[in-house]
Amino acid sequence: MIVVGIDTSTPQTSVAMGSDVEVIASVSIAGKARQESVIPALQQLLAWSGIDLQRVGGIAVGIGPGLFTGLRVGVETAKTLAQVLGVPIVGITSLDALAFAVRYTSRRIAAVVDARRGEVFAAVYRAVPGGVVRETEYLVVRPDHLVAELQAVPEEVLCVGNGAILYRREIEELGSRVEFASPAVAHPDATALVELAVPRFLREEHDRLFDVVPMYIRKSDAEIAWDQRARGATG
Repeated sequence: MIVVGIDTSTPQTSVAMGSDVEVIASVSIAGKARQESVIPALQQLLAWSGIDLQRVGGIAVGIGPGLFTGLRVGVETAKTLAQVLGVPIVGITSLDALAFAVRYTSRRIAAVVDARRGEVFAAVYRAVPGGVVRETEYLVVRPDHLVAELQAVPEEVLCVGNGAILYRREIEELGSRVEFASPAVAHPDATALVELAVPRFLREEHDRLFDVVPMYIRKSDAEIAWDQRARGATG
């Protein structure tokens, strides 16, 4: 079956098509993730590959954690496609996709995404045959707290993601125990979503459409501002 993957959780939009035997086509676009870039990207992939949209049998979407606006765009676009095509959908966390991209390392994997406001989204993984297993909760922490979390990991650590690059100086306090993945894999890639989703579709382990929602972890700027105004009104 042919699966379309979409990730808009970071400033890089990624769209890919693949099956259980190959990655057919993929494209990544730097900049703000908006619907007007996702759909044209998919149309371009279909044109390049010569595949009709009606041959798509499933949609995989990155659900975050990540940036609020981008996540909403990606998830809603993916859900609309699934509805229009009448195909199943799976939501996959973007940190899982980041870790999966570097699954061949012998180190523990720390997937780290810039969360803005001086914080990161992060999780620690262990590589296993065929993929990765998450060993921590999904975290939203300051870089110094992330360093403390990683200090508790007994093995050497490979850090991957734009958050690891942004706060490299702080993370380097771990010394020779830490290594940094290439900037080429700094953002969740839709090809990883496709690879993770295909086995689930083949086992018919897809999600219910209304269960596929963005994973925010923390409140939005608007919610924080509302809370602050509410505290001021009651103070």
